[in-house]
Amino acid sequence: MIIKPFKGLRPPKELIEQVASRPYDVLNSEEAREEAGDNEKSLYHIIKPEIDFPAGTDEHEQKVYEKAAKNFQKFQDKGWLVQDEKEMYYVYAQTMNGRTQYGLVICAYVDDYMTGKIKKHELTRRDKEEDRMKHVRVNDANIEPVFFAYPDNPELDAIVKKYTGRTPEYDFVAKSDGFGHTFWLIDEDKDIAHITEVFAQIPALYIADGHHRSAAAALVGAEKAGQNPNHKGDEEYNYFMAVCFPANQLTIIDYNRVVKDLNGLSDEEFLTKLDKNFIVEEKGTEIYTPKVLHNFALYLNGKWYSLTAKPGTYNDYDPIGVLDVTISSNLILDEILGIKDLRSDKRIDFVGGIRGLAELKRRVDNGEMKVALSLYPVSMKQLIDIADTGNIMPPKTTWFEPKLRSGLVVHKLS
Repeated sequence: MIIKPFKGLRPPKELIEQVASRPYDVLNSEEAREEAGDNEKSLYHIIKPEIDFPAGTDEHEQKVYEKAAKNFQKFQDKGWLVQDEKEMYYVYAQTMNGRTQYGLVICAYVDDYMTGKIKKHELTRRDKEEDRMKHVRVNDANIEPVFFAYPDNPELDAIVKKYTGRTPEYDFVAKSDGFGHTFWLIDEDKDIAHITEVFAQIPALYIADGHHRSAAAALVGAEKAGQNPNHKGDEEYNYFMAVCFPANQLTIIDYNRVVKDLNGLSDEEFLTKLDKNFIVEEKGTEIYTPKVLHNFALYLNGKWYSLTAKPGTYNDYDPIGVLDVTISSNLILDEILGIKDLRSDKRIDFVGGIRGLAELKRRVDNGEMKVALSLYPVSMKQLIDIADTGNIMPPKTTWFEPKLRSGLVVHKLS
């Protein structure tokens, strides 16, 4: 893999908590408006600039993108974001529920994305790609990092350990999520060179979270190369910002489904149809959590059920066929409920496991949804197997937590 250090654009220490925010895609415009409040230094003014317009303004209007660029310039003019003097790597640690994961903040190479060395496991939607491309273009920067995993590497672990033993640049607990965020600068030339050399031996990086951001960053980089008659290949736009974590430190949590109706079936007919491919056991009113792979929790009409896929309904030797999201998509959502396309069907919604199974119960109990389905989480091994074999996971399969905090560092493309 080709990577490089970069001169990060960062908030002064005393402003970090005012500037840093959640990523643009985990909250809606109203939530961002509320979270930013009267804090003019909040990064939401750059990543969700619609909050500076009257409520209901379409976030995809050209004037909204232009406002992002104006605000980004303002942050630099006022010294809320200041560029580092030298090119560095950074360590970014996140702590959730007493567990800490340590990532290296790097610049990844656009061509490695284009040629598939940076591997994806999900399809992207063109409209979402285009939205992020406009944001990168108008700011001439990667404001938010993407989230990569790399195969475990003891040499990199040793460098990370050396720097995390020092006083951090930033260290705070975010009010919005209660997670700890800690940040160090890797500023010694020999360590910077060593990191670049170690990554050169790593055969692949894996997109964990941020498929649309990765695609947008790489496509804008390629676009800039095409527009530059003097393109040499070492320009800053040939790289985009990522935080890379060792695969063994990452946890994927469940990503669950709620559906509006039973496709014309009564509760009894629906449960009878499930009998064909699943062992169905009623579990009562207490929340039931799936225990192992190929076991599901179903919530319907005030009751929880355990569904266990019968042998022969899945293929443990096929990287896609083994996935519970494949089993449930084929045998429940498609075959029984008539939901063919998870990316476009309006009858289905998806709930990240961070919200807990009580959220599934709530959305069914309040009448908004008819039935909820909870899945056992995918493993990092499954994700890597899928990416390595060139396969694509069904939509809404993986949910990583904690999310990367935005605003700790920004990468300018020129």
